[in-house]
Amino acid sequence: MLSSVQMAHFVAHGSLRMDAVVPEEMNERAMGVLAAGIPEVPYGTPLEEAYERGSFARDLVELPVVAGALRSLVGPGPTVDHHAVHIRRPRDGQAQPLHADAIIDVRPDAFDVQLMYYPQPVTLEMGGTLSVPGSHLRRTNESDTGRYQNLRGQTRLVCPAGTVVFLHHGIWHGGRRNDSDAARYMFKIRFNPTVRQLRLWDTGDLADPAVAAELGTRFPWYEAAAARLEFHNRIKLWRALTGDSTYDLDHWMTRVANRPQRVVPAHLRSEA
Repeated sequence: MLSSVQMAHFVAHGSLRMDAVVPEEMNERAMGVLAAGIPEVPYGTPLEEAYERGSFARDLVELPVVAGALRSLVGPGPTVDHHAVHIRRPRDGQAQPLHADAIIDVRPDAFDVQLMYYPQPVTLEMGGTLSVPGSHLRRTNESDTGRYQNLRGQTRLVCPAGTVVFLHHGIWHGGRRNDSDAARYMFKIRFNPTVRQLRLWDTGDLADPAVAAELGTRFPWYEAAAARLEFHNRIKLWRALTGDSTYDLDHWMTRVANRPQRVVPAHLRSEA
């Protein structure tokens, strides 16, 4: 299971990276499996029914570290939205435009999670996935962000074999061009929650000061004025995830959520 600090990192960054958590023998097996392709499953198939026991995909999602992270993020019994195998051929092609895997999504209290698995070491030249930390709550429509070429603080994935990255569905990202002499493989699964995403992780460290430190992370591409809106949206999501309607980083959310309902008795009201 994830810790509260890890969950806060996900809420702030829109991603959580786990390096080299898949065993080498599975990574070797994956190369052949991904090259051959993984059969599609219908949208909304329960995870328990999506992949046969003994299949590579089933073994991947049942690895304890992967299963624990998934349960912490989307809860038990998620459905599979879709999956895809992405192969970037050597010296191939063109970078994807910066995009989010969603239309404008206004849910303040729920999110899908995308698992991205890399079975081989990914070098900078291989064109690992580019992502923009902290962009997931800046609502956009699919590739409307494609006109942006580079943003300060963006990351290009460089990782060891067996790395798994969990992404909020709204994060801005794009596959880069492969300038190496080796094919690059990536397997992606998108999960939809079927339960309320409320305290699904190990909350034993919920009061750890590192939680607030994570939630208060500022990224270089944030404009001075809009940065506070990002913090506001994080606080809204953290309140939903923890069930704590009073949580705040400063006084930002408390101030704008203040809508008193107590009515002053008539005999105490000032007369005009």
